[in-house]
Amino acid sequence: MPADLAVIGLGHLGLPLAQAAVAAGIETVGYDSGPATDSTLTAAEIRRMSAAGFRVTTNPAELGRVRTAVICAPTQLGADRALDLGAVGEAGRTLAARLRPHTTVILESAAHPGVTEDYLRPILEEGSGLRAGRDFHLAYSPSRLDPGNRTHTISNTPRVIGGLTPACTESAHAFYARLTEKVVRARGLREAETVQLLETNYRHVNIALMNEMAVLCHDLGVDLWDVIRCAETKPYGFQAFRPGPGVGGHGVPLDPNYLPHTTRTPGHPLRMVGLAQEINNRMPQYVIQRCATLLNEHGKSARGARVLLLGVTYKPDLADQEGSPAREIASRLLDLGALISYHDPYIAGWRVRDQPVPRADSLYEAAANADLTILLQHHRTYDMQGLAVKAQLLLDTRGASPAGAAHRL
Repeated sequence: MPADLAVIGLGHLGLPLAQAAVAAGIETVGYDSGPATDSTLTAAEIRRMSAAGFRVTTNPAELGRVRTAVICAPTQLGADRALDLGAVGEAGRTLAARLRPHTTVILESAAHPGVTEDYLRPILEEGSGLRAGRDFHLAYSPSRLDPGNRTHTISNTPRVIGGLTPACTESAHAFYARLTEKVVRARGLREAETVQLLETNYRHVNIALMNEMAVLCHDLGVDLWDVIRCAETKPYGFQAFRPGPGVGGHGVPLDPNYLPHTTRTPGHPLRMVGLAQEINNRMPQYVIQRCATLLNEHGKSARGARVLLLGVTYKPDLADQEGSPAREIASRLLDLGALISYHDPYIAGWRVRDQPVPRADSLYEAAANADLTILLQHHRTYDMQGLAVKAQLLLDTRGASPAGAAHRL
């Protein structure tokens, strides 16, 4: 049976979008050349979607029978720090071969300004023989998805859209108005794409500031977590961000220095983004330095030390490991000769350097036996007061333990 919507790419963007569409009564088909990879939806949630009519297919022919197609293909930074658009191109070519007139095509994948018009549009037009803005609608909408957030969901988070033409914008607006309470029209494609650039970079720059403050406050003997607690009482001009062992997640900061030449501007005006990335990338090594110092202060060497890592996901109470600093920290500890183990209620098995890491079954027993316990992610199930009592030495990188109960980042 034909569907109203095809979601192309069933990862961290596509499956939640399909879930929201099904909940809104939109007949939805999900297309992916591989298995669904989203780790934020439970098996029960996916079964409920299927019971409501959601279908997953690997047959690209079904893409030619929908009114709206949303591309949610993954984009990540490559080794050269440039955005890898290979999956977007593949999705575009698959769709183009079946694209029908009057279809609305929307890109939600992370993209730098110009991707929709200069990269995706030619793929769709050449593969279909149709012209964007005349024969089919083309738009971009930056995803505003906060995995695990039960307060701000797709249905109540304003959605920004920008189209190739005013008619494209209105067609995308009509689609998203079925999913969310408020839809905001950007002036065009590049404005909508740049919204995501700004929002993602804003997060990374502010986390970088907090990471620098964490190092400074430790050197000064100041409790940064108390500083943040007080500062966030200011009702204007301040938004609280918090430091951590690194920055994970799917939203990668885009440094204009690594954008295609046609997108760059003279003078590299966003130098702060590159600096923020440099600061955030240093945090795993800073955590290692703190570990070595703490062990040394207690008469122990990192070599041969038993180190327990708590929480290896990038976000609390989720199984998503995308960009988590835990693996780099574990790798650096291995370089120092430490004997590592881990505990995470959401991760049944974990590998570092293609080798399995022992999983602690009894949390408190493991903390009591470890020379050093490091909280990398504060899952709700962790009782920090109890862990602080049991652990021989506890380094809290998330500020979750009571003041004075542990060594905090």
